[in-house]
Amino acid sequence: MREPLPRTPEDEAEDEAFFALYGDWAPLDPPGVRELLAGFPRPWWLVGGWAIEAFTQAPREHEDVDLSILACDIPALREQVGDRWHLWNNNGGTLRPLTDKHPDVLDVRGQIWIRASAQDPWVVDLPITPDQDGLWTNKFLPGHVLPVEEATWVADDGIRYLRPEIVLFYKSRHRRAKDERDLARTLPLLAPGRRAWLRDAVHTLDAENPWLATLDGI
Repeated sequence: MREPLPRTPEDEAEDEAFFALYGDWAPLDPPGVRELLAGFPRPWWLVGGWAIEAFTQAPREHEDVDLSILACDIPALREQVGDRWHLWNNNGGTLRPLTDKHPDVLDVRGQIWIRASAQDPWVVDLPITPDQDGLWTNKFLPGHVLPVEEATWVADDGIRYLRPEIVLFYKSRHRRAKDERDLARTLPLLAPGRRAWLRDAVHTLDAENPWLATLDGI
């Protein structure tokens, strides 16, 4: 049974405003993403809450599914989906379709949203990973550059996920109710070296981050 997602009244109001502006979501689950990308020749992986669930084996509700690929592989993604799906680049709330007329994203730090048509809900949120000569890079820690295979891991379901300490590092910027939940479930399971990396990374990004009190106590 999936644990309900913790949601504050502010979260609910923000979601209602979001859906009113951008439309409904009916996100795929990880097997659905795998089907969508069957035969895709480039690396892909899941981030966010699904990556935390894969690591902790503690099921919870999910608002969406976050897929990522390297920025250099966006042309391959366009070829993969063809005319079956519409790709839209989301850059800070500005949406523009990825088409032959506009083949490039507005910013490689942005997102790609996927849906079948204007009459259909969005099914995938794809935060793009900027790459450095084909290597994975951390959007918020300059110099943190790794082969994709080292920044990710493959779970028993055969799907690749972002490493949990990196997911938590990204979540430390927001500290929403669901992020606090994911920190509490994941932190006890992290190896000491990965916990230490997370603490140092959060401190580097924000020396006043409230999570440091928890991370300093491990």
